[in-house]
Amino acid sequence: MNNVSENALKWTEQVVKNKAKPRSKIKIERRGKMMTLICIALMAVVATSIFIFVATKGLALFFEHHASVLEFFTGKDWNPGKKDAAGNPVAGALPMITGSFAVTFLAAIACAPLAIGGAVFMTEISAKRGQKMLQPVIELLVGIPSVVYGFIGLSVVVPFLREHISGSGFGIAAGTIVLAVMILPTVMSLSVDAIRAVPDSLREASLALGATRWQTTYKVVLRTARPGLLTAVIFGMARAFGEALAVQMVIGNATVMPRSLFEPASTLTSILTMGMGNTVMGSVENNALWTLALVLLLMSLVFIIIVRFIGRRRDAS
Repeated sequence: MNNVSENALKWTEQVVKNKAKPRSKIKIERRGKMMTLICIALMAVVATSIFIFVATKGLALFFEHHASVLEFFTGKDWNPGKKDAAGNPVAGALPMITGSFAVTFLAAIACAPLAIGGAVFMTEISAKRGQKMLQPVIELLVGIPSVVYGFIGLSVVVPFLREHISGSGFGIAAGTIVLAVMILPTVMSLSVDAIRAVPDSLREASLALGATRWQTTYKVVLRTARPGLLTAVIFGMARAFGEALAVQMVIGNATVMPRSLFEPASTLTSILTMGMGNTVMGSVENNALWTLALVLLLMSLVFIIIVRFIGRRRDAS
């Protein structure tokens, strides 16, 4: 009888534990969901706060100091501390905007063939050898700080352009070369992921129909992976557009309209990094720099929207 009662007691305890166990799991799941929601809400609050803060500071140039929006985006003279005949600050940001877009697009044009070609080599031509050869190079390039890129550009690229082409060596061409190397690992890594996402069944079907290896790669794999490759290039452009220190060291930082790739120019980021520490908070010069920062932030949002649009089209297809 004692054994029977003990077994019954153990069985009862086991049943109670089995019933209590799901409840504890439910509590843990609820806590996990709550922590996740808190983290997401915190991220949303931080992002919104940053945008509101930058927008408030950036728009002060137009609302407090009565600068012209049209003159800001089309003017060629940058001297916010000076006033024109109408009493408005002379804040023409067209040279910096032009320099930023020029460096970004040229770096993307120079980088995209190299990155996509390396990705094709790593995935379609020689996966094992390409992985051994290019993966360490990508990891090395990712780990190099931007100031080192800028110093290498200042010590190697600028003297090379000065001695073998023309001018002082500073300019959009030097910034393009440095940025192309900087965004190469980002574009190549994303391109590799895009190409690997292409189903093997498409490759097998193309080869079965008599297509050569190159025809399969060019007409099937790359065309199927085109949305992912475009996303990779745009991610690289977003990084190039927001890069500051490396570009500042090699572009020359002259607030004039660029007339040549080999003459000193400037970008939004280079003027920001040069002037932010030399202005007083709330002054016209400081608010003008915040306006440049607002333009940079809006352009980052544009790049993000483009990436999401391409991603949705890829999922829909």
